[in-house]
Amino acid sequence: MPTISMFYGILVRMFFRDTEKHHSPHIHADYQGTVAVYSVPDGSVLAGKLPSNKHKLVVA
Repeated sequence: MPTISMFYGILVRMFFRDTEKHHSPHIHADYQGTVAVYSVPDGSVLAGKLPSNKHKLVVA
């Protein structure tokens, strides 16, 4: 899973063709061991959770 961005301690990894589990293009955002999965087209959270201040940075 390629890392496409790193900022404020958040690692963002891109998934485009891995649609078996989440059924849409998505990214994984990893912050200090917690992971949230975001849909690329609309930014909705598909799985997991980040602290609210880090979630706002990823969605922005």
